[in-house]
Amino acid sequence: MSQANPNPNPDGDGAYGWGPTQPGYGYPNPAPGYGYPGQGGPGYDPTLAAGQLVPTSGGGTPLVSIGDITVMNDGIVTPSGTLPLRGAVWNATDMSRTEEKIPTHAIILAIIFFIFCLLGLLFLLMKEKKTTGFIQVTVTSGGKHHSTMLPATGPDSFQIVMGQISYARSLSSM
Repeated sequence: MSQANPNPNPDGDGAYGWGPTQPGYGYPNPAPGYGYPGQGGPGYDPTLAAGQLVPTSGGGTPLVSIGDITVMNDGIVTPSGTLPLRGAVWNATDMSRTEEKIPTHAIILAIIFFIFCLLGLLFLLMKEKKTTGFIQVTVTSGGKHHSTMLPATGPDSFQIVMGQISYARSLSSM
């Protein structure tokens, strides 16, 4: 005598013949969503290679990203809207500073080793550089204006940002 399914489902049985098919820990496993490379999400096409996105119309290709400003083939995308690329005016202001000081541990080592030998004074030659502040980048185009602040992580941060801005300026003049 065969026993009937205790949980019949008008849509069909579940994975093992029990209950409805639901996503979760059961079999078959649902496809992962956002956060998994090449699986689900906007622009996903299973016929393409993993992680490759389907080309979308109107948006262009990201060429350079400066903070929350992204320069595309056909425009500048900012949180305050899309600005035209042609004729954009770019500015950068360095509001960072780099301080140089002798660290505390160097002073302590100099005092300790001065007592034992005069070589301890060489510890006073140790210098520590610390950069703090921000770099402000502004773009103006088509009557719109957007500004962003980038943290300065080192003494060369401003030169790196200026390299990106000079590339964006060259794109704006084309």
